[in-house]
Amino acid sequence: MNSASPEPQKAAKTSNPESSQDTLYASRKKLYVRSVTGLFANWRWALVWITQIVFYGLPWLSWNDRQAVLLHLTERKFYIFGWVFWPQDVFFLAILLIISAYALFFFTAIAGRLWCGYACPQTVYTEIFMWIEEKIEGDHTRRQKLDRAPMSAGKAMRRGAKFLVWGIVALWTGFTFVAYFSPLDELLASFNGLTFGPWETFWILFYGGFTYLFAGVLREQVCKYMCPYARFQAVMFDPDTLVITYDEARGEPRGTRKKGVDPRSVSKGDCIDCGICVQVCPTGIDIRDGLQYECIGCAACIDACDQVMDKMNYPRGLIRYSTENAMKRNWGSKEILAHVFRPRTLIYGTVLALISIAFVWGLAAREPLRVDVLRDRSSLGQEIEGGLIENVYQLQVMNMTESARTFNIGVSGLNGIRIQGPQRVEVAPAAAQSVTVQVHVPYDEGKPGANTIFFDIAAEDDPSLTLKEETTFLVPR
Repeated sequence: MNSASPEPQKAAKTSNPESSQDTLYASRKKLYVRSVTGLFANWRWALVWITQIVFYGLPWLSWNDRQAVLLHLTERKFYIFGWVFWPQDVFFLAILLIISAYALFFFTAIAGRLWCGYACPQTVYTEIFMWIEEKIEGDHTRRQKLDRAPMSAGKAMRRGAKFLVWGIVALWTGFTFVAYFSPLDELLASFNGLTFGPWETFWILFYGGFTYLFAGVLREQVCKYMCPYARFQAVMFDPDTLVITYDEARGEPRGTRKKGVDPRSVSKGDCIDCGICVQVCPTGIDIRDGLQYECIGCAACIDACDQVMDKMNYPRGLIRYSTENAMKRNWGSKEILAHVFRPRTLIYGTVLALISIAFVWGLAAREPLRVDVLRDRSSLGQEIEGGLIENVYQLQVMNMTESARTFNIGVSGLNGIRIQGPQRVEVAPAAAQSVTVQVHVPYDEGKPGANTIFFDIAAEDDPSLTLKEETTFLVPR
């Protein structure tokens, strides 16, 4: 797998004609990407629809009279359908990030940059913004002519309309992003009165502004120079990784000819050197130069080349998904698929499956009741009237269910131990309630120092919902 090297840059002239200095950066050449249709284009647009329906639609869903998905930073609680996650549940977030990482390794080892080409937000929003641009300014040739044309009323109207629609989409994207962290009904009320808070205003403009900048202005520059994934993707590839490949043995030597002409009769390969594979590439590379780090794996060149092959009455697949070993050994699809499950992918897949199963099991076994016990450090074990030793505790009872519940509090672990104070606490849905209790133990019970005791918390309406929380009872020496 070869990596394309940039053409040598001419030395930049300086004030001293005898000295020269190589340019550090290559100037950007604006790309006028040609639209393409086909199997992989349909897959890309399917992912655009799926991801954006999920992204824009989730904040509008309701669940138990609340927003179905709300990462409520103010309340420090994450609501995800029937689950309520607290800061103590950060373990699940860590596992989810590990799953995401292994999924990236797994699918990249199998078929390269699938994430980049089909589901990455940069790819998705660039597709949306280019579609808007094409509908307003025309196809790639009309956009080129429009750029070269002098400013006129028609040009200004088209440009203004494009920028306006881009801005609306970007701001709506920023608004939706903030709706995941601030209740949507509050945001809508603020929108109607234009009374957004400072942090809401900042994040709507920040996220919307970068959506506009990345998808409308920078585009391929983000993938080529800003995204780190392009730089370390090679370490995830091996000779059996499916990547977009140009069949050089079949396509060379390239050259033009009439439709239907047998390429061997004119001593040429199947490639007619039309350049359409370059015109449709969103990063502007020529896949015929070999695999390059700029390739995001979108397969637009495959759709374009297949259409040209159809017109020339040649077999499809001059540009196709293949592997380095398959190209060297002339493997067919059966041999390629037989090498998909190799030690590397099996290890990634096994680890991914095990972590995913553990994650699902953890969610299913997650207790809907949690209690944190804090000892009052200002008053350690002390002797009180009646020959008793007293310890003071603060109990934080967290109800993780969607209904209000009443919990009974008991204590065990030492003979004669009992609670002085509240033994019953009411907790609102998905809320926490603090209660301070005094625990008394007869003076002659327990050894001097720390003794293990247990707080027993049980729901009145559900006998199966119980929790035994361990702590220590201090007896003065």
